[in-house]
Amino acid sequence: MEYSIYNVEGKDTGKKVSLTEEIFGIVPNDHSIYLDVKQYLANQRQGTHKTKERNEVAGSTKKLKKQKGTGGARAGSVKSGTIVGGGRIFGPRPRNYGFKLNKKVKQLARKSALAYKALDKNITVLEDFNFAEAKTKSFVKLLSNLTLSNKKTLLVLPELNANVFLSSRNLTKAKVVTASDLNTYDILNAEELLIATSALSKIEEILN
Repeated sequence: MEYSIYNVEGKDTGKKVSLTEEIFGIVPNDHSIYLDVKQYLANQRQGTHKTKERNEVAGSTKKLKKQKGTGGARAGSVKSGTIVGGGRIFGPRPRNYGFKLNKKVKQLARKSALAYKALDKNITVLEDFNFAEAKTKSFVKLLSNLTLSNKKTLLVLPELNANVFLSSRNLTKAKVVTASDLNTYDILNAEELLIATSALSKIEEILN
Protein backbone atom coordinates (compact mmCIF):
# COMPACT_ATOMS: atom_id res chain seq x y z
CA MET A 1 0.00 0.00 0.00
CA GLU A 2 1.36 3.39 -1.05
CA TYR A 3 1.13 6.59 0.96
CA SER A 4 1.98 10.14 -0.06
CA ILE A 5 4.67 11.88 1.97
CA TYR A 6 3.74 15.28 3.41
CA ASN A 7 6.00 18.05 4.70
CA VAL A 8 5.58 20.21 7.82
CA GLU A 9 3.59 22.74 5.76
CA GLY A 10 0.99 20.04 5.17
CA LYS A 11 1.73 19.86 1.44
CA ASP A 12 2.19 16.71 -0.61
CA THR A 13 5.88 16.43 -1.56
CA GLY A 14 5.07 14.29 -4.59
CA LYS A 15 7.03 11.39 -3.13
CA LYS A 16 5.42 8.12 -2.15
CA VAL A 17 6.33 5.34 0.28
CA SER A 18 5.14 1.74 0.43
CA LEU A 19 4.04 0.36 3.79
CA THR A 20 4.93 -3.29 4.20
CA GLU A 21 1.98 -5.69 3.95
CA GLU A 22 3.50 -7.95 6.65
CA ILE A 23 2.81 -5.21 9.22
CA PHE A 24 0.19 -2.78 7.92
CA GLY A 25 -1.74 -5.28 5.78
CA ILE A 26 -2.31 -8.23 8.11
CA VAL A 27 -5.70 -9.40 9.41
CA PRO A 28 -5.83 -7.81 12.90
CA ASN A 29 -5.83 -10.16 15.89
CA ASP A 30 -8.20 -8.69 18.50
CA HIS A 31 -7.25 -11.06 21.31
CA SER A 32 -3.56 -10.17 21.14
CA ILE A 33 -4.55 -6.48 21.24
CA TYR A 34 -6.71 -7.13 24.31
CA LEU A 35 -3.85 -8.89 26.14
CA ASP A 36 -1.26 -6.25 25.28
CA VAL A 37 -3.50 -3.33 26.29
CA LYS A 38 -4.46 -5.17 29.48
CA GLN A 39 -0.78 -5.64 30.36
CA TYR A 40 0.02 -1.99 29.54
CA LEU A 41 -2.76 -0.69 31.81
CA ALA A 42 -1.84 -3.17 34.56
CA ASN A 43 1.74 -1.89 34.48
CA GLN A 44 0.48 1.67 34.99
CA ARG A 45 -1.07 0.74 38.35
CA GLN A 46 0.97 1.67 41.41
CA GLY A 47 -0.49 -1.11 43.53
CA THR A 48 0.22 0.83 46.74
CA HIS A 49 -3.32 0.46 48.14
CA LYS A 50 -3.47 -0.60 51.80
CA THR A 51 -6.01 -0.73 54.62
CA LYS A 52 -5.47 -1.70 58.24
CA GLU A 53 -6.54 -5.15 59.33
CA ARG A 54 -7.50 -6.10 62.88
CA ASN A 55 -3.91 -6.77 63.96
CA GLU A 56 -2.89 -3.24 62.86
CA VAL A 57 -5.75 -1.18 64.35
CA ALA A 58 -5.13 0.58 67.68
CA GLY A 59 -7.51 -0.54 70.39
CA SER A 60 -8.01 -2.66 73.48
CA THR A 61 -7.94 -6.45 73.31
CA LYS A 62 -10.23 -6.74 76.33
CA LYS A 63 -13.25 -8.98 75.78
CA LEU A 64 -16.26 -6.71 75.25
CA LYS A 65 -18.86 -8.84 76.97
CA LYS A 66 -19.27 -12.29 78.38
CA GLN A 67 -19.28 -15.16 75.96
CA LYS A 68 -22.76 -16.50 76.64
CA GLY A 69 -26.12 -15.36 77.94
CA THR A 70 -26.40 -11.95 76.23
CA GLY A 71 -28.60 -13.12 73.37
CA GLY A 72 -26.20 -11.61 70.85
CA ALA A 73 -23.25 -12.84 68.85
CA ARG A 74 -19.90 -13.51 70.48
CA ALA A 75 -17.56 -10.47 70.56
CA GLY A 76 -13.93 -10.77 71.56
CA SER A 77 -12.25 -7.50 70.55
CA VAL A 78 -13.05 -3.90 69.67
CA LYS A 79 -10.66 -4.33 66.73
CA SER A 80 -12.93 -6.88 65.02
CA GLY A 81 -13.90 -6.08 61.44
CA THR A 82 -17.60 -6.39 62.29
CA ILE A 83 -17.42 -3.44 64.69
CA VAL A 84 -17.31 0.25 63.63
CA GLY A 85 -13.73 1.47 63.93
CA GLY A 86 -12.34 -2.06 63.66
CA GLY A 87 -9.97 -3.43 61.05
CA ARG A 88 -10.93 -4.15 57.46
CA ILE A 89 -11.66 -7.80 56.72
CA PHE A 90 -9.54 -9.04 53.79
CA GLY A 91 -8.57 -5.47 52.87
CA PRO A 92 -6.32 -4.60 49.89
CA ARG A 93 -2.59 -5.05 50.30
CA PRO A 94 0.29 -3.65 48.19
CA ARG A 95 0.82 -5.81 45.11
CA ASN A 96 2.24 -5.78 41.61
CA TYR A 97 -0.44 -6.06 38.91
CA GLY A 98 2.03 -6.77 36.09
CA PHE A 99 1.99 -10.09 34.26
CA LYS A 100 4.13 -11.79 31.63
CA LEU A 101 3.24 -11.64 27.97
CA ASN A 102 5.14 -13.43 25.23
CA LYS A 103 7.22 -11.26 22.90
CA LYS A 104 5.49 -12.61 19.78
CA VAL A 105 2.03 -11.81 21.22
CA LYS A 106 3.08 -8.20 21.88
CA GLN A 107 4.56 -8.03 18.39
CA LEU A 108 1.34 -9.31 16.83
CA ALA A 109 -0.69 -6.82 18.89
CA ARG A 110 1.32 -3.86 17.60
CA LYS A 111 1.04 -5.12 14.01
CA SER A 112 -2.72 -5.53 14.47
CA ALA A 113 -3.09 -2.00 15.87
CA LEU A 114 -1.12 -0.56 12.93
CA ALA A 115 -3.23 -2.62 10.51
CA TYR A 116 -6.41 -1.13 12.01
CA LYS A 117 -5.02 2.38 11.50
CA ALA A 118 -4.21 1.52 7.88
CA LEU A 119 -7.69 0.06 7.33
CA ASP A 120 -9.29 3.23 8.74
CA LYS A 121 -6.92 5.42 6.67
CA ASN A 122 -5.71 7.17 9.81
CA ILE A 123 -2.01 7.19 8.93
CA THR A 124 -0.09 10.22 7.66
CA VAL A 125 3.53 9.88 6.54
CA LEU A 126 5.73 12.92 7.17
CA GLU A 127 9.11 13.66 5.70
CA ASP A 128 11.85 13.90 8.34
CA PHE A 129 11.88 17.28 10.05
CA ASN A 130 13.25 19.16 13.05
CA PHE A 131 12.35 22.36 14.87
CA ALA A 132 15.02 25.03 15.31
CA GLU A 133 13.92 25.42 18.93
CA ALA A 134 11.42 23.92 21.33
CA LYS A 135 8.24 25.95 20.91
CA THR A 136 4.70 24.70 21.41
CA LYS A 137 3.40 26.97 18.64
CA SER A 138 5.67 25.16 16.15
CA PHE A 139 3.93 21.87 16.89
CA VAL A 140 0.51 23.55 16.89
CA LYS A 141 1.28 24.98 13.45
CA LEU A 142 2.33 21.53 12.21
CA LEU A 143 -0.99 20.02 13.32
CA SER A 144 -2.90 22.96 11.86
CA ASN A 145 -1.19 22.53 8.48
CA LEU A 146 -2.21 18.87 8.47
CA THR A 147 -5.79 19.79 9.60
CA LEU A 148 -5.37 17.70 12.74
CA SER A 149 -5.74 20.44 15.36
CA ASN A 150 -8.80 18.86 17.01
CA LYS A 151 -7.65 15.25 16.74
CA LYS A 152 -5.71 13.12 19.18
CA THR A 153 -2.41 12.48 17.40
CA LEU A 154 0.59 10.24 17.90
CA LEU A 155 3.84 11.21 16.17
CA VAL A 156 6.39 8.42 15.69
CA LEU A 157 10.03 9.48 15.28
CA PRO A 158 13.03 7.25 14.45
CA GLU A 159 14.92 8.50 17.52
CA LEU A 160 14.51 10.97 20.36
CA ASN A 161 14.34 14.60 19.21
CA ALA A 162 14.34 16.97 22.19
CA ASN A 163 12.96 20.00 20.33
CA VAL A 164 10.01 18.11 18.83
CA PHE A 165 9.26 16.29 22.09
CA LEU A 166 9.35 19.47 24.21
CA SER A 167 7.22 21.32 21.65
CA SER A 168 4.43 18.76 22.04
CA ARG A 169 4.60 18.30 25.81
CA ASN A 170 2.03 20.96 26.72
CA LEU A 171 -0.57 19.69 24.24
CA THR A 172 -3.12 17.33 25.77
CA LYS A 173 -4.10 15.74 22.44
CA ALA A 174 -0.60 15.22 21.07
CA LYS A 175 2.06 12.68 21.97
CA VAL A 176 5.51 11.99 20.53
CA VAL A 177 7.24 8.60 20.80
CA THR A 178 10.20 6.89 19.18
CA ALA A 179 9.72 3.79 17.02
CA SER A 180 11.31 1.62 19.72
CA ASP A 181 8.80 2.90 22.34
CA LEU A 182 5.72 2.44 20.15
CA ASN A 183 3.04 0.42 21.94
CA THR A 184 -0.42 -0.94 21.15
CA TYR A 185 -2.29 1.28 23.62
CA ASP A 186 -0.85 4.54 22.23
CA ILE A 187 -1.55 3.50 18.64
CA LEU A 188 -5.21 2.71 19.33
CA ASN A 189 -5.67 5.68 21.68
CA ALA A 190 -4.71 8.13 18.91
CA GLU A 191 -7.17 9.22 16.24
CA GLU A 192 -4.38 9.91 13.72
CA LEU A 193 -0.95 8.30 13.46
CA LEU A 194 1.86 10.51 12.11
CA ILE A 195 4.95 8.55 11.08
CA ALA A 196 8.24 10.10 10.02
CA THR A 197 9.69 8.37 6.92
CA SER A 198 12.85 7.27 8.77
CA ALA A 199 10.69 5.75 11.52
CA LEU A 200 9.04 3.36 9.04
CA SER A 201 12.23 1.35 8.52
CA LYS A 202 12.75 1.24 12.30
CA ILE A 203 9.21 -0.08 12.81
CA GLU A 204 9.74 -2.74 10.15
CA GLU A 205 13.05 -3.74 11.73
CA ILE A 206 11.50 -4.08 15.22
CA LEU A 207 8.28 -5.87 14.19
CA ASN A 208 9.84 -8.23 11.66
